[in-house]
Amino acid sequence: MANEVVLVDEIPYPSKYTTTKPLSLLGHGITDMVIHFLQVKFYSIGVYLDSEIVGHLQQWKGKSAKELEENDGFFDSLIFAPVEKVVRLVVIKEIKGAQYGVQIESAVRDRLAADDKYEEEEEEALEKIVEFLQSKYFKKHSVITYHFSADSTTAEIVVSLEGKEDSKFVVENANVVETIKKWYLGGSRAVSPSTISSLASTLSAELSK
Repeated sequence: MANEVVLVDEIPYPSKYTTTKPLSLLGHGITDMVIHFLQVKFYSIGVYLDSEIVGHLQQWKGKSAKELEENDGFFDSLIFAPVEKVVRLVVIKEIKGAQYGVQIESAVRDRLAADDKYEEEEEEALEKIVEFLQSKYFKKHSVITYHFSADSTTAEIVVSLEGKEDSKFVVENANVVETIKKWYLGGSRAVSPSTISSLASTLSAELSK
């Protein structure tokens, strides 16, 4: 099982990802946009979760994949469940780190502002993320991994570029960390509908066992 690979838009994702313990690939998808009638794909996404997540989602037992997919309350339960989570992005369309940083900054800032949680500390935390990404260049197949531990309000971002050592950055602002989770895992508020649909489908099946 450990060596199994799942292809996400032709990009191989291992079915398990080991941090402090093996996490399972429970959802995947891509981010894309139609520009002048052409589908442009930006990056693939794999969501790895501790299998204990199912125990924290028992109130959703018996719901269909479609029902889960359309219910942001379900994805809030997933986000706040005290289990380890890893979101792994693999770049499809190359992008400058500065551009990706601005995408994160504006997405997180807008959501925080809407929730009235955007203060100086959050602004500072976002500036540090942008600064960390600024000098990087993400060629195709570069990897960006977000690691959310089970019992901490921090997140670690790891950037893996071809031919270079991994670089890491820890986000310590709890509001920013929560909003990054919502950007990738937050149901209708998330950046990749295909990933949300995949998570709903897998977890609906797991909950019906």
